[in-house]
Amino acid sequence: MRLEGKTAIVIGAGQGPGEGMGNGRATVLRFAQEGANVMAVDRDLRSAEETASMVTQSGGECVAFKADVTQEATLAAAIAAAHKAWGRIDILHYNVGVSIAGGDAPLLEFTEEAFDRISAINLRGAIMACKHVIPIMREQRAGAITMISSLAALENYPFVAYKATKAALIAFAKQVAIQNAEFGIRANVILPGLIDTPMAVDTRARVSGKSRAEVAAERDARVPLRRKMGTAWDVANAALFLASDEANFITGVALLVDGGGALNIG
Repeated sequence: MRLEGKTAIVIGAGQGPGEGMGNGRATVLRFAQEGANVMAVDRDLRSAEETASMVTQSGGECVAFKADVTQEATLAAAIAAAHKAWGRIDILHYNVGVSIAGGDAPLLEFTEEAFDRISAINLRGAIMACKHVIPIMREQRAGAITMISSLAALENYPFVAYKATKAALIAFAKQVAIQNAEFGIRANVILPGLIDTPMAVDTRARVSGKSRAEVAAERDARVPLRRKMGTAWDVANAALFLASDEANFITGVALLVDGGGALNIG
């Protein structure tokens, strides 16, 4: 019960079509298992409600809320609703990201439209969510913010916008951390490597025309640790640690959850 008595907002709590569990859904479940009251936020309300139902069926407290991270007003509404419901917000977890599905491409094939869309989702949404939650956390003089970046921020990654926006999240998290440390607010970022999720594997299978098994096998072969991708639970457990009081003296950190992937790039 590491989050007992705490309230959390997970943005990107649903998941796209495909097999297995997404990072956002797994994080909601882990937070709830550890005692948190959770608001599951997603642009797909049905998917967020599926996540919330999984929590409530296990005896936890979770409410679904519809918000589009490209629309600041909907993020503000979600945060206001959580604050009204529980009186405080202890944890903000930003789990939204898009790459290929948003039109990402190598530089010579890249478009302005793809950049605008992907940066609005991956980066601007995180900034706007923090804009609205930090005043509440400052008043509390406590809070934990985690954001999902990616190993792509560090490695030789082929697509322009995903790499650029996920790298920018690292810098933004450090800025939030140092500018809010005096208020007791911690901000950290998680860099997942190759993770077996619907977004990462099923999307690539659809775009490439390969089978899911083929895409998964190719990704497994690139992971140093056991030649096996991580799972959404690996990311969720990292998020749980950073959100908990066990990480009370940790802020401004970029935590790799990558099975040693970064070791290949030094």
